[in-house]
Amino acid sequence: MWGVRRYLSLVAKRGQFGLLCRPRFGSLPELELQYLQCTCCWRSRVPLASFDTLNSALTSSLSQPSKEDSSRPLDDTYTLEQRNAILQLLNTASASELAGVKLLRGRKALNIVEYRSNNGPFTTLESVINVPLLKHKSAVIIFNSIINPEKKERKEKLQLTKFILPVVDKTWLQQSASSIVSIICGVKKIAWAHVDRQMTVLDWQQQDCPNFLRGRYMASAYLNDVSSVVSRLPSAEFYLIEKPSLSVQNTALFPIMAHLRAVEAMLFALLEPRVCPTETNIPPRVLNMIRTTVGRHFRLMVGESRTSGVQMVRWLMTESVTQKLPRINIPQELQVKYRNHFEMNSRKDGEELSDSLLQAVAFYELLRDSC
Repeated sequence: MWGVRRYLSLVAKRGQFGLLCRPRFGSLPELELQYLQCTCCWRSRVPLASFDTLNSALTSSLSQPSKEDSSRPLDDTYTLEQRNAILQLLNTASASELAGVKLLRGRKALNIVEYRSNNGPFTTLESVINVPLLKHKSAVIIFNSIINPEKKERKEKLQLTKFILPVVDKTWLQQSASSIVSIICGVKKIAWAHVDRQMTVLDWQQQDCPNFLRGRYMASAYLNDVSSVVSRLPSAEFYLIEKPSLSVQNTALFPIMAHLRAVEAMLFALLEPRVCPTETNIPPRVLNMIRTTVGRHFRLMVGESRTSGVQMVRWLMTESVTQKLPRINIPQELQVKYRNHFEMNSRKDGEELSDSLLQAVAFYELLRDSC
C-alpha cells in the first residue's frame, strides 16, 4: 500500500498525464490543486487538478481577443499613388459608377455622393469613415477593391425572347416595337408607362382600383376597374404586362396570386380580344415579361426575391435632368408630378409607378443587347 501511495505521489508531482501537468509556455494560468483521498488507508491524499479550474482556465484563455492592429491610420496603410487613386474615384465618380465597387452598391454609394456635396471632396482616407454606413473594416475592403478591381467574367448576352411570353420572333419585336406600354398590376392600383424606342417617356400614370381585393373577388367589379384602366391606356405596338413571380408553394400568398392572375387575364382579354386569329404570322400585341428578369437586369434581386425599384427610378430621374445622354428621358412635367413619390425615406405609393418604368427600360435594353 505504501508503494502505491508513493507511486501516485510521484505521478502527481511529475505531471505525466494531461490533467496533472502545468502548461510549459504559460498559455494557461496555474491550476488550483484538489486532493483525492486514498480509499485504502484514508489517511493520505493525492493532489489532482480541479476540472472546474481547468474549464475556467480554458474559457478565459479562449475568450481573450486576438491582438490585431486596427488603430493604424488608413492613410498609412497605402502608398501615395494608391491614396490618390482611391480619392480620385471617390471624389469624381457618380452614384451609378460607385455602385460597381465592392460593398458600395445601394445606399452607401448615394451617401458618398451626398457627403462630398455637403462637406467638399475627401482629402484623406480617414475622412471616408465619416460617411454614414461606412466603418473601418468596410472601408478597407472598398479601398482594396478600388486598387485591385475584380475581373468580371464575360457573360452571355441575355436573349429577350427567353423572358417574353408567349414566345415571339425577335425580328418582330425589333421591327415593330416603336413604342410600348408597360403595365404593372398592384394590389390596389394599376400603373403604366408609355415609352418609345428613343427611350423617351410619353406617358406615365397610375389609377386606383377600389374594387380590388374587396369582398369576394366579384368578377363584375373587377371588370369595371380594369375596363376603366384600359380605356385610358395610350395606343402602342405592344402592351407589356408583368408576369408575377409568386410561388404557388406559399399558401399564405394565394389570395394575392389569384388576384393578380384575374387582373392579368382581364387585361389580356380586353387589350387583344382575338380568339382565333386568322393569320398566324401576326405577332400578339399583348405580352408577358417575367418580373424576376427585370429584377436581375437592374440588380434588384436578393436571392430569389426582388427588392424595391424606387431607388433606381430616383437615379433615372436624376440622370434625366443632369446627364446629356441619360439612360431614359423623362419630361419635366412628369418629373415635377412624381418627384414626391420617390423622395428619400418616403416610398409612399411609387412602387407600381417605378416598376412600370423599369419594365419598359429593361425591355428596350434587352432588345438592344440581343441584336
